[in-house]
Amino acid sequence: MSIFYFSINCLFALAYMTTENGIANAEQGSFKDAFFFSIQTLSTVGYGSMYPQTLYAQILVTIEIWLGLLLLTILTGLMFARFSRPTAKVLFSNVAVICPYNGIPTLMVRTANRRDNRILEAQIRLCVILNEVSQEGYKLRRFYDLELLRSQTPVFNLSWLVMHPIDENSPLNGETIESLAEKNAEIGVMLTGLDETFSQTIHARHVYTLVNIVPNHRFVDIFSHNYQGETYIDLTYFHDVVPVKN
Repeated sequence: MSIFYFSINCLFALAYMTTENGIANAEQGSFKDAFFFSIQTLSTVGYGSMYPQTLYAQILVTIEIWLGLLLLTILTGLMFARFSRPTAKVLFSNVAVICPYNGIPTLMVRTANRRDNRILEAQIRLCVILNEVSQEGYKLRRFYDLELLRSQTPVFNLSWLVMHPIDENSPLNGETIESLAEKNAEIGVMLTGLDETFSQTIHARHVYTLVNIVPNHRFVDIFSHNYQGETYIDLTYFHDVVPVKN
């Protein structure tokens, strides 16, 4: 924005210098006077010591003032849109784990809301991305949705353990780390919700490659309670995992 602002004033300063005696009280051929006159005109300040005194200069001033008003509204809108847009500060665990849950191998991913506010009507999706070859020999990159034990929550405040049971209906059923590596498998996570402060939809995403999937491990517990009985999470151990005891 700053470079654009100075560039516009330099261009108009050069345009003012093409006319003789176009600006009153300005030194003829002085780029400095023409440049500062352009700044006064673009911002509609108009101190009065310099003013246009030819038709050509008047036309340039008219164009520059119109351009200045137009740029002011555009830049104001861009800055407002940039700073008023909510950003999702959702933390995803560095790794995904596979461990038993109710006797079923389950793929787990942990997320947390790093803001003090809440994400309302949060929804999360898990999918596996695989390379496949059709019967006709077409090479495709396919997305398969992974069914979750819970895919939405009315309020996402602290942490969310996303779980996909690897049962007979799962696309991961019967797969091994080696077979998934041959298919260049990746696990994608997409979270959307409503920011309660701005009342606007926010979204976050993360991708796990096979090197980030740890079998036979579980996440370390991060929930604690203070002396008032309030629940809070300790993000110090958010990414930590421990082996599953047989």
